[in-house]
Amino acid sequence: MADDNTGSRPIRRYRFGIFEADAATGELRRQGLRVKLNAQPFQVLLMLLERYLERPGQLLTREEISHELWPDGTFVDYEHGVNSAVNRIREALGDTAGSPRFIETLARRGYRFLVPVERIAPGADAQPLAAGSSAPALPECPPSASFASTAAPGEPELKLRARLLATPQDLPKTSHRVVQTLFILFQLMYLGFYVGALTNLAEIADLLSPLPKAAIVFHVLIVTAAVLIPVRAFVLCAVLFYAPGVRQKILTLWPFLLLFDELWSLSPFLLLHHINFGLALACTTLLVYSPFAQRSLVLMGAGRAGR
Repeated sequence: MADDNTGSRPIRRYRFGIFEADAATGELRRQGLRVKLNAQPFQVLLMLLERYLERPGQLLTREEISHELWPDGTFVDYEHGVNSAVNRIREALGDTAGSPRFIETLARRGYRFLVPVERIAPGADAQPLAAGSSAPALPECPPSASFASTAAPGEPELKLRARLLATPQDLPKTSHRVVQTLFILFQLMYLGFYVGALTNLAEIADLLSPLPKAAIVFHVLIVTAAVLIPVRAFVLCAVLFYAPGVRQKILTLWPFLLLFDELWSLSPFLLLHHINFGLALACTTLLVYSPFAQRSLVLMGAGRAGR
């Protein structure tokens, strides 16, 4: 889809809700602030906007998108490519597939744009809409919705996520094999913790005996290990076999896993019969970060089939 920055056709600029797209510059803006969106996803967004203007409510098929993005003869996994492009658009708009505000997915067929679109006349001010404008009002998404913009259906809402948690834009581009391998190793590490603790209960009971309420601590350890073994097995299998919706499932589980991972970050102290206090403390400080590292790996593509 070539830019229409020619004398024969007007420059294409569009407004939908609080967003504006300029085909001449390849820029997407939210209330005047530029939103990062790569060339191919931006091209797909323009196709959706054009389709809405031509025939509101009309489906844009996956085949139409693939033929536009990859000319005949170009070898590409277009299914993955189209999915990736639409996901990037949703990230930029703060949209989700499960509760779409902008782009609706019709399974195995294509996509439909849901928000009224207006064409901005050449030379018109491209600033955000003034108060009282007749353009449709949309639910506001937070300015720093970089995590929300990548939310999978059902992904948990965290109040401080925009400030404290990494977003896909913050994360480096890394090969799928590296991301997948690291995530699997994390799961195997925790399984090792749980199985190892249950295997050495007598030694752990002796280690905990000087503590106040040692019996309660001991039973909490047993119960959490027994519960988390199947949970880790589920996560491990889901990632290994690329289960559908695996990212959504893991991110939904993440607050639960965060709580228990922080608790189990103390597990090196269960080895004080074999290691010194300093080493146990050093290992614990690393394990405190572990759940956040796992979440980052999920956002970087763990569980998604590589090309």
